[in-house]
Order: sequence, then structure tokens, then C-alpha cells
Amino acid sequence: MKYIDHGAGGTADCMKLVDGPAPQAGPGQILIEVVCAGINRPDVLQRSGRYPPPPDASPVLGLEVAGRVVAVGADVTAWKVGAGVTALTPGGGYAEYCVAAASHALPIPVGMDFATAAALPETWFTVWANLVDLGRLRRGERLLVHGGSSGIGLAAIQLAKHLGVECMVTVGNDEKAAFCHKAGAAHAINYRTADFAEKVKRFTAGTGVDVILDMVGAPYLRRNLASLRRDGRLVYIAFLEGSKGEADMMPVMLKRLTITGSTMRPRTLTEKTAIRDALAANIWPALGRGELLPHLFARFPLAQAAAAHRLMESNQHIGKIVLEVGQP
Repeated sequence: MKYIDHGAGGTADCMKLVDGPAPQAGPGQILIEVVCAGINRPDVLQRSGRYPPPPDASPVLGLEVAGRVVAVGADVTAWKVGAGVTALTPGGGYAEYCVAAASHALPIPVGMDFATAAALPETWFTVWANLVDLGRLRRGERLLVHGGSSGIGLAAIQLAKHLGVECMVTVGNDEKAAFCHKAGAAHAINYRTADFAEKVKRFTAGTGVDVILDMVGAPYLRRNLASLRRDGRLVYIAFLEGSKGEADMMPVMLKRLTITGSTMRPRTLTEKTAIRDALAANIWPALGRGELLPHLFARFPLAQAAAAHRLMESNQHIGKIVLEVGQP
């Protein structure tokens, strides 16, 4: 098969299209002929040497794919050869063939193309696990999402709307703010021209928000704590601007705040299966009805993976970037 090799890692230019053996489906696994693969920030971090894959994971980049099942491993009964699937993978997505756990795959929603389906798993697994499971987000609450125009951010906006939650976001320019408004955000704050904590205070009449989803990190800690109301939850999913900082932690005690976070890749097979099952019950029906849709900003052929990574690193995109690998 053809796949993207990033060698010892480095800049986007280290990625090359090469030939190598295709993986085989083991017990409990399916082999997918990849039509499209989603690109995510962890891919960029792994390529640059800042996010090594787990020891048992494929060294090939790519955490989500959509395609067709071409082989099933022992004890797999849920999927048949020829089925269209989208799946969360432990790696290996930037390739013509990719292995995934059968219990981490979901059917492609009715009427959805492969490119759109490839943009679903990593984003929705992450958003559900962190906002619903860890953040305990529920109807009638308020949510603040940093990086609202990212793939994660736009899914969080849609999840908030789906749950009956008021959502506000931070973004880097007015174009992204307008897009987030259109997607369902009640307020979009340009962090380059305004202090988000002051805006949150104003929008909530001084009461604050219930949950914050943060991928920025330490520079926002003090203002995040100030922006949470009593019993609020601060959930970290990345530290794009650093993980080390200082803040007065007294608000944590006075307001009974919870600070938590997670990564998806090291979770156990069982944990990811539970998230898959929750998505199948609560999100996939809405996707099939066209109520929740990712925004595809750009598509690149597999051979142009370097250009796709450069676009992600530029932060100029809105929503998702995908690689086109095989024939639809």
C-alpha cells in the first residue's frame, strides 16, 4: 500500500508518500480500505516529535478514517466485508489501508460522503468524552469553548445546541466569529481585540459559565477560573500555548470548581468503546438527519499531506481538513 512516512519527524516537509506492506486485521479488528482520512492537531504534534504514539500503535499518522471494510478479524460479527464505516484509529490513517478496533467503528450516516464522515470520529469522541462525561454538561447550562472555529470547537457548538446549552466561543478574527455565530454560538469573542473574561462577565451579567473547554492552556488559567460560576468545570484537551503557569487557586475553593482534562489516544479499548456506544445512541441519529454536520475547509490528495499540515499550522482554516486517499 501507499502511506505517508514522516521518518524521524520534523517540519511538514519530512512527510513523504512511500510504499510498504498493508496491515492485517487481528482479533477484534477490521481492516479498512481508506477513502478519506481526517487531519487533527495530534498528527501535527506527532510529526514534529512532541506526541509519540503508544507502543502498540501504528507509527503512521492518522487518527480517523472513512472507507470500506475489506477484512475482519477473529470474533468480529458486527461488520461485514463491504460495509462503509468511519472509525477512530490508534494511528495508521494516512494510508490506503488502516486497522481499527471493530468496536471503535460507526456506520457512515445516511446521505453523508466519505470525506465528511472521515471528519467525525476523533472530533466527536473527544467532544463527547470531555464535555459530557468529564464536564457533565447538561441542558440549561452555559459553555465557553476556546478555539471555537476549530473542528473540535465547531462540534462543541453543535453539541451545545443539541443539548440545549448556551455556548460562547473565543476565536482569532472576525471572520471566524461570524462563522461560529452562524453555527449556533450565542457569542463569539475575538481574543485579539477583547479580554474574554470581561466579555463573559458582561454576557452572563457577572454570573459566569458552567463549563469551559480549553485547548490553549496556561495563559488562560487565571481568566478561566474567573469566568466559571459556582460548581463550574474547567476541562483541558490540549496545551497549545503551554502547560506551565501560575494562578491564584482560591477561586477553586470558594466556587467549588473542578479542573480536569484528558487525552483520547491512551484510553483503553473498553473506554473508547463506551464513548462509541454513547455517540451511536445520542449523536449518530442526529447526523443521519443532517442536524449535526462538520464543516470541511479543505481537501488534499494523500500525496499532499505536507500542504495539509502547513494549512493546519497556519491556523487559517475553519473546521476540518481531510486527505483524499482512495476512490469513493
